[in-house]
Amino acid sequence: MIFPDCQELLLDVDDGILTITLNRPHKRNAMNSRLVAEIMTVVESVQDESSIRAIVFRGAEGNFCSGGDISGMNLEQADDDLVAKATWEFNRVFGRMVTTVNRAPQIIVAALEGAVMGGGLGLACISDVAIADENAMFAMPETGLGIIPAQIAPFVVARIGLTHARRLALLGDRVDGEEAVRLGIAHFLTHSKEELEAQLQKVTARIRSRAPNATAATKRLLLDVGVVEHEALLDAAADAFTAALRGEEGQEGTAAFVQKRKPCWAESDDGE
Repeated sequence: MIFPDCQELLLDVDDGILTITLNRPHKRNAMNSRLVAEIMTVVESVQDESSIRAIVFRGAEGNFCSGGDISGMNLEQADDDLVAKATWEFNRVFGRMVTTVNRAPQIIVAALEGAVMGGGLGLACISDVAIADENAMFAMPETGLGIIPAQIAPFVVARIGLTHARRLALLGDRVDGEEAVRLGIAHFLTHSKEELEAQLQKVTARIRSRAPNATAATKRLLLDVGVVEHEALLDAAADAFTAALRGEEGQEGTAAFVQKRKPCWAESDDGE
Protein backbone atom coordinates (compact mmCIF):
# COMPACT_ATOMS: atom_id res chain seq x y z
CA MET A 1 0.00 0.00 0.00
CA ILE A 2 1.04 3.64 -0.47
CA PHE A 3 1.57 5.76 2.64
CA PRO A 4 1.54 9.55 2.85
CA ASP A 5 4.92 11.27 2.65
CA CYS A 6 6.40 11.80 6.11
CA GLN A 7 9.22 14.07 7.22
CA GLU A 8 9.28 13.17 10.92
CA LEU A 9 8.54 9.44 10.72
CA LEU A 10 10.15 6.38 9.20
CA LEU A 11 7.67 3.77 7.96
CA ASP A 12 8.24 0.10 7.24
CA VAL A 13 5.84 -2.76 6.51
CA ASP A 14 6.92 -6.36 6.92
CA ASP A 15 4.46 -9.24 6.59
CA GLY A 16 1.51 -7.28 7.98
CA ILE A 17 3.43 -5.38 10.67
CA LEU A 18 3.68 -1.60 10.19
CA THR A 19 6.57 -0.05 12.11
CA ILE A 20 6.37 3.69 12.79
CA THR A 21 9.68 5.12 13.97
CA LEU A 22 9.69 8.60 15.48
CA ASN A 23 12.63 10.16 13.66
CA ARG A 24 13.78 13.32 15.44
CA PRO A 25 16.87 11.96 17.21
CA HIS A 26 18.39 15.45 17.64
CA LYS A 27 15.42 16.19 19.93
CA ARG A 28 15.31 12.71 21.49
CA ASN A 29 12.27 12.22 19.27
CA ALA A 30 10.22 14.92 20.98
CA MET A 31 6.91 15.44 19.21
CA ASN A 32 6.30 18.60 17.23
CA SER A 33 3.03 19.43 15.51
CA ARG A 34 4.15 17.87 12.21
CA LEU A 35 5.11 14.57 13.81
CA VAL A 36 1.78 14.38 15.65
CA ALA A 37 -0.13 15.12 12.44
CA GLU A 38 1.86 12.50 10.53
CA ILE A 39 1.10 9.80 13.12
CA MET A 40 -2.59 10.67 12.91
CA THR A 41 -2.58 10.53 9.11
CA VAL A 42 -0.71 7.22 8.91
CA VAL A 43 -2.85 5.48 11.53
CA GLU A 44 -6.07 6.73 9.95
CA SER A 45 -4.86 5.56 6.53
CA VAL A 46 -4.62 1.92 7.69
CA GLN A 47 -7.73 1.71 9.85
CA ASP A 48 -9.61 -0.25 7.20
CA GLU A 49 -6.60 -2.29 6.10
CA SER A 50 -7.02 -5.77 7.60
CA SER A 51 -3.72 -6.73 5.98
CA ILE A 52 -2.00 -4.53 8.59
CA ARG A 53 -2.14 -6.70 11.69
CA ALA A 54 -0.16 -4.52 14.08
CA ILE A 55 1.45 -1.11 14.40
CA VAL A 56 4.79 -0.97 16.21
CA PHE A 57 5.89 2.37 17.62
CA ARG A 58 9.53 3.02 18.38
CA GLY A 59 12.05 5.85 18.38
CA ALA A 60 15.19 6.46 16.34
CA GLU A 61 18.69 6.14 17.81
CA GLY A 62 17.95 4.80 21.26
CA ASN A 63 15.17 7.03 22.57
CA PHE A 64 11.44 6.38 22.33
CA CYS A 65 10.13 9.93 22.87
CA SER A 66 11.13 12.67 25.30
CA GLY A 67 7.73 14.41 25.26
CA GLY A 68 6.36 17.41 23.42
CA ASP A 69 8.56 19.90 21.59
CA ILE A 70 7.16 23.38 22.16
CA SER A 71 10.03 25.16 20.44
CA GLY A 72 8.08 25.59 17.20
CA MET A 73 5.04 27.24 18.73
CA ASN A 74 6.22 30.87 18.53
CA LEU A 75 5.58 31.44 22.23
CA GLU A 76 7.49 34.74 22.18
CA GLN A 77 5.30 36.52 19.65
CA ALA A 78 3.58 39.68 20.82
CA ASP A 79 -0.04 38.63 20.35
CA ASP A 80 -1.08 36.80 23.53
CA ASP A 81 -4.27 35.52 21.93
CA LEU A 82 -2.34 33.89 19.10
CA VAL A 83 0.07 32.32 21.58
CA ALA A 84 -2.81 30.94 23.63
CA LYS A 85 -4.52 29.57 20.53
CA ALA A 86 -1.34 27.89 19.26
CA THR A 87 -0.68 26.39 22.69
CA TRP A 88 -4.23 25.04 22.98
CA GLU A 89 -4.19 23.56 19.49
CA PHE A 90 -0.77 21.93 19.96
CA ASN A 91 -1.90 20.32 23.20
CA ARG A 92 -5.36 19.25 22.09
CA VAL A 93 -4.27 17.81 18.74
CA PHE A 94 -1.85 15.57 20.60
CA GLY A 95 -4.78 14.24 22.63
CA ARG A 96 -6.74 13.54 19.47
CA MET A 97 -3.79 11.66 18.02
CA VAL A 98 -3.40 9.48 21.13
CA THR A 99 -7.13 8.75 21.09
CA THR A 100 -6.92 7.76 17.41
CA VAL A 101 -4.01 5.38 18.07
CA ASN A 102 -5.76 3.99 21.15
CA ARG A 103 -8.87 3.16 19.11
CA ALA A 104 -7.02 1.76 16.08
CA PRO A 105 -8.28 -1.74 15.21
CA GLN A 106 -4.72 -3.02 14.87
CA ILE A 107 -2.70 -4.26 17.84
CA ILE A 108 -0.45 -1.41 19.01
CA VAL A 109 3.02 -2.42 20.18
CA ALA A 110 5.54 -0.07 21.81
CA ALA A 111 9.29 -0.79 21.87
CA LEU A 112 10.48 1.42 24.73
CA GLU A 113 14.11 2.53 25.00
CA GLY A 114 15.87 5.57 26.42
CA ALA A 115 13.60 8.51 27.20
CA VAL A 116 9.90 7.67 27.58
CA MET A 117 8.64 10.94 28.99
CA GLY A 118 5.59 13.19 28.88
CA GLY A 119 3.80 12.58 25.60
CA GLY A 120 6.05 9.59 25.00
CA LEU A 121 4.74 8.03 28.20
CA GLY A 122 1.21 8.79 27.07
CA LEU A 123 1.82 6.98 23.79
CA ALA A 124 3.31 4.02 25.66
CA CYS A 125 0.24 3.86 27.90
CA ILE A 126 -2.17 3.29 25.02
CA SER A 127 -0.18 0.41 23.54
CA ASP A 128 -1.74 -3.04 23.67
CA VAL A 129 1.66 -4.60 24.26
CA ALA A 130 4.74 -2.76 25.56
CA ILE A 131 8.33 -3.99 25.71
CA ALA A 132 10.71 -2.02 27.93
CA ASP A 133 14.48 -1.98 28.01
CA GLU A 134 15.80 -2.14 31.57
CA ASN A 135 17.59 1.20 31.09
CA ALA A 136 14.60 3.04 29.65
CA MET A 137 13.58 6.06 31.71
CA PHE A 138 9.89 6.81 32.24
CA ALA A 139 8.64 10.08 33.70
CA MET A 140 5.93 12.73 33.79
CA PRO A 141 8.18 15.80 34.19
CA GLU A 142 5.54 18.45 33.46
CA THR A 143 5.00 19.89 36.96
CA GLY A 144 8.73 20.53 37.27
CA LEU A 145 8.41 22.75 34.21
CA GLY A 146 5.42 24.63 35.60
CA ILE A 147 2.97 22.91 33.24
CA ILE A 148 0.58 19.95 33.51
CA PRO A 149 0.28 16.53 31.81
CA ALA A 150 -3.02 17.66 30.31
CA GLN A 151 -3.65 15.21 27.47
CA ILE A 152 -1.83 12.15 28.82
CA ALA A 153 -3.20 12.08 32.38
CA PRO A 154 -6.41 10.15 31.56
CA PHE A 155 -4.47 7.50 29.65
CA VAL A 156 -1.85 7.09 32.39
CA VAL A 157 -4.56 6.73 35.05
CA ALA A 158 -6.36 4.15 32.90
CA ARG A 159 -3.10 2.23 32.50
CA ILE A 160 -1.66 2.14 36.01
CA GLY A 161 -4.43 3.40 38.31
CA LEU A 162 -4.90 6.65 40.18
CA THR A 163 -2.54 6.01 43.07
CA HIS A 164 0.54 5.33 40.94
CA ALA A 165 -0.37 8.07 38.46
CA ARG A 166 -0.56 10.57 41.32
CA ARG A 167 2.95 9.78 42.44
CA LEU A 168 4.46 9.98 38.96
CA ALA A 169 2.58 13.13 37.97
CA LEU A 170 2.88 15.09 41.21
CA LEU A 171 6.48 14.22 42.11
CA GLY A 172 7.86 13.79 38.61
CA ASP A 173 9.67 10.62 39.71
CA ARG A 174 11.69 8.78 37.09
CA VAL A 175 11.34 5.02 36.93
CA ASP A 176 13.36 2.47 34.97
CA GLY A 177 12.16 -0.39 32.82
CA GLU A 178 11.90 -2.84 35.70
CA GLU A 179 9.62 -0.55 37.70
CA ALA A 180 7.64 0.31 34.55
CA VAL A 181 6.80 -3.38 34.22
CA ARG A 182 5.90 -3.59 37.90
CA LEU A 183 3.58 -0.60 37.55
CA GLY A 184 1.93 -2.03 34.45
CA ILE A 185 3.22 0.52 31.95
CA ALA A 186 5.06 -2.24 30.11
CA HIS A 187 4.53 -6.00 29.88
CA PHE A 188 7.98 -7.35 29.03
CA LEU A 189 11.41 -6.37 30.39
CA THR A 190 14.53 -6.84 28.28
CA HIS A 191 18.19 -6.42 29.16
CA SER A 192 19.85 -5.64 25.84
CA LYS A 193 19.11 -4.34 22.37
CA GLU A 194 19.27 -7.88 21.03
CA GLU A 195 16.84 -9.16 23.65
CA LEU A 196 14.39 -6.35 22.92
CA GLU A 197 14.44 -7.19 19.21
CA ALA A 198 13.97 -10.89 19.97
CA GLN A 199 11.00 -10.17 22.24
CA LEU A 200 9.51 -7.91 19.59
CA GLN A 201 9.77 -10.76 17.08
CA LYS A 202 8.02 -13.11 19.51
CA VAL A 203 5.18 -10.64 20.02
CA THR A 204 4.67 -10.01 16.32
CA ALA A 205 4.73 -13.76 15.64
CA ARG A 206 1.93 -14.19 18.17
CA ILE A 207 -0.01 -11.35 16.55
CA ARG A 208 0.21 -13.07 13.17
CA SER A 209 -1.40 -16.17 14.71
CA ARG A 210 -4.52 -14.22 15.72
CA ALA A 211 -7.53 -13.61 13.46
CA PRO A 212 -7.40 -9.92 12.49
CA ASN A 213 -11.13 -9.16 12.47
CA ALA A 214 -11.71 -11.00 15.74
CA THR A 215 -8.76 -9.15 17.26
CA ALA A 216 -10.18 -5.78 16.21
CA ALA A 217 -13.62 -6.64 17.64
CA THR A 218 -12.08 -7.87 20.89
CA LYS A 219 -10.03 -4.71 21.28
CA ARG A 220 -13.12 -2.57 20.69
CA LEU A 221 -15.01 -4.56 23.34
CA LEU A 222 -12.22 -4.17 25.90
CA LEU A 223 -11.98 -0.41 25.34
CA ASP A 224 -15.74 -0.03 25.79
CA VAL A 225 -15.67 -1.56 29.29
CA GLY A 226 -16.55 1.18 31.76
CA VAL A 227 -17.53 3.52 28.92
CA VAL A 228 -20.67 1.85 27.56
CA GLU A 229 -23.49 0.94 29.98
CA HIS A 230 -23.02 -2.61 31.28
CA GLU A 231 -26.07 -4.36 29.83
CA ALA A 232 -25.78 -2.51 26.53
CA LEU A 233 -22.14 -3.56 26.35
CA LEU A 234 -23.03 -7.21 26.93
CA ASP A 235 -25.77 -7.04 24.28
CA ALA A 236 -23.27 -5.56 21.81
CA ALA A 237 -20.73 -8.21 22.80
CA ALA A 238 -23.27 -10.97 22.07
CA ASP A 239 -23.96 -9.39 18.68
CA ALA A 240 -20.24 -9.27 17.94
CA PHE A 241 -19.73 -12.87 19.08
CA THR A 242 -22.56 -14.12 16.87
CA ALA A 243 -21.23 -12.21 13.87
CA ALA A 244 -17.71 -13.51 14.51
CA LEU A 245 -18.78 -17.15 14.85
CA ARG A 246 -20.87 -16.99 11.68
CA GLY A 247 -18.27 -15.03 9.73
CA GLU A 248 -15.40 -16.28 7.59
CA GLU A 249 -12.86 -16.16 10.42
CA GLY A 250 -15.12 -17.99 12.85
CA GLN A 251 -15.94 -20.69 10.32
CA GLU A 252 -12.28 -21.15 9.40
CA GLY A 253 -11.05 -21.03 13.00
CA THR A 254 -13.52 -23.58 14.33
CA ALA A 255 -12.94 -25.87 11.33
CA ALA A 256 -9.18 -25.66 11.89
CA PHE A 257 -9.65 -26.55 15.56
CA VAL A 258 -11.72 -29.63 14.72
CA GLN A 259 -9.29 -30.65 11.97
CA LYS A 260 -6.27 -30.07 14.26
CA ARG A 261 -4.55 -27.63 11.91
CA LYS A 262 -3.67 -23.95 11.95
CA PRO A 263 -6.21 -21.53 10.49
CA CYS A 264 -5.37 -19.87 7.18
CA TRP A 265 -4.21 -16.60 8.74
CA ALA A 266 -1.62 -18.43 10.84
CA GLU A 267 -0.36 -21.12 8.48
CA SER A 268 3.07 -19.55 8.15
CA ASP A 269 3.33 -18.56 11.81
CA ASP A 270 5.73 -20.26 14.22
CA GLY A 271 4.72 -18.32 17.31
CA GLU A 272 2.60 -21.07 18.91
